[in-house]
Amino acid sequence: MLNYVWFFFAALFEIAGCYGFWMWLRQGKSAWWVVPAVLSLVVFALLLTKVEAVYAGRAYAAYGGIYIVTSIAWLAVVERIRPLGSDWLGLGLCVIGAIIILLGPRFSSP
Repeated sequence: MLNYVWFFFAALFEIAGCYGFWMWLRQGKSAWWVVPAVLSLVVFALLLTKVEAVYAGRAYAAYGGIYIVTSIAWLAVVERIRPLGSDWLGLGLCVIGAIIILLGPRFSSP
């Protein structure tokens, strides 16, 4: 359960860091937006290492589902844009995929 907390906070910090660059490069804000953006991305990377997983790739794949949920929430809350039906459909498909990756059966490979 703690993994989901790490995933959620990692997603927030990753999105915030990327948003800082977006504001600077796409919205014409001051280059000073990069300073908290870089710090946020460092915190993101550190948080993601807190996840209890045997394989990093599987942890990152599962994180992708949480990231997408958090991104759509960011769209709605921070950017104040109402998600479209296609956003919700895509989110649902990705979450199902993340659940399959996290909870699917584990077979040994030859």
